[in-house]
Amino acid sequence: MTLFTFSKHLIFAFGLFLFSSILCWKIIHRSKIMDTPNHRSSHTKPTPTAGGLAIVATFFLGMSVLLFLAEETMITQKFSLGFTFACLLIAGMSFYDDYKQKPLSLRLITQTVAILVVISFGIVITNTNLTVSEPSSLRFWNYLITFVWILGLTNAYNFMDGLNGMAGGNAVVTSLFFGFVSFNQGSNFTYIVCYTLIAGTLGFLIFNFPKGKLFMGDVGSTFLGFTFASLAIISSSYDTAHSSLLIIPLLLFHFIYDTFFTFLRRLITKENIFQAHRTHLYQLFNRMGFSHTIVTLFYCTVALSQGFGVLWMMTIPDMQKFLVFIPYLLFQIIYSSIVICFAKKKNLL
Repeated sequence: MTLFTFSKHLIFAFGLFLFSSILCWKIIHRSKIMDTPNHRSSHTKPTPTAGGLAIVATFFLGMSVLLFLAEETMITQKFSLGFTFACLLIAGMSFYDDYKQKPLSLRLITQTVAILVVISFGIVITNTNLTVSEPSSLRFWNYLITFVWILGLTNAYNFMDGLNGMAGGNAVVTSLFFGFVSFNQGSNFTYIVCYTLIAGTLGFLIFNFPKGKLFMGDVGSTFLGFTFASLAIISSSYDTAHSSLLIIPLLLFHFIYDTFFTFLRRLITKENIFQAHRTHLYQLFNRMGFSHTIVTLFYCTVALSQGFGVLWMMTIPDMQKFLVFIPYLLFQIIYSSIVICFAKKKNLL
C-alpha cells in the first residue's frame, strides 16, 4: 500500500470516527431509550442505552462505501451482501429488543434467524482443520459448528457488556490486531471492516469510558459479537488473506472463558442458568471493590496480551497454533480461582 493510499484510508477512518461521535452526542441528548438501574446494575442513575446505534450506523456507512466505491477490496458479492445484510438484521432485531425488552426465548429466535441468513448466503466454516484449503462439500456438522460458533460468540459478547468501556475497549483491541494481521496477509476487506469498527467504537467510547454517559445496549454488543464471529469465517475461507480461524477465538479468549466458566459454575451449583445475574468473573471483580476503570483496563490488557499471542501464532506451523492457547488458559484458570475465592469470602456467591 502506498503512502497516498494509506492517507486516504486514514482520512476515511477519521471521518467515520467523527460521524460516530456526532451520532453518540445526539443519542445522549435525544434518546428516550434509558437503562434504569436495578439490583443487577453496575450503574446508579438512568443512562441512554442506544449508543450501539452509532457503531452500527458507522459500520454500514463504511460498508456502503466499500460496496459502491471500492469493489476491488471486496470479497465476492454474494458473501459481502450476505454478511452486511445479516449484520443489519441482528442490529435491527437487537435494537427492537432494547426498546421493547423482549424475553430471552425471543432473543434466541431472532439470533437464530440472523445466523441462518449468514449460512444461507454460504458463509460457513469449511476449513475444519483450521488451515487454508480448497472449499469442500459442506456437511451437516459444518453448518452445526458455524451455528454454535456464531450464536456462542454473539451471546458471550453481550454478556460481557456490563461495565463502562468493557465491550467497546475490547472491540477496539480485537479489531486492531485482527485488522493488522489480515492486512499483513494480503486482505483488504477484513482490514477495512476492522478499522471501520475501530472508528465507530472509538466514537462511542469517548462518551462511555471512563464515565458512562452512554451505553451501547444489545444493539451494540450483540452486533459486535455477531460481526466478529462472522468476519472470522469470512477471513479464513473467503477473503484473500485466508487468515487462521483461530485468530478471533484467541483475541476474545478472555470473553469466551468468562462466559463458559460462569455458565458451567452456575450449572454445577444448580442455579437457574436462564435467570439474569451478576456473577460473571468481571462482575465479581467489580463487586469486590474495584472500579469500572480498573476492571475494564485489566480486561483490555489481557486482550492486548492475547493480541501479541496472535502475532506469535502467525509465525508457527498450523497444527501447533493450538499450543498458543495454553498459557492464556492457565492464566484464566488462576485468575478465576482467585476471583471465586475472594468472592466467596465477601459473600458475593
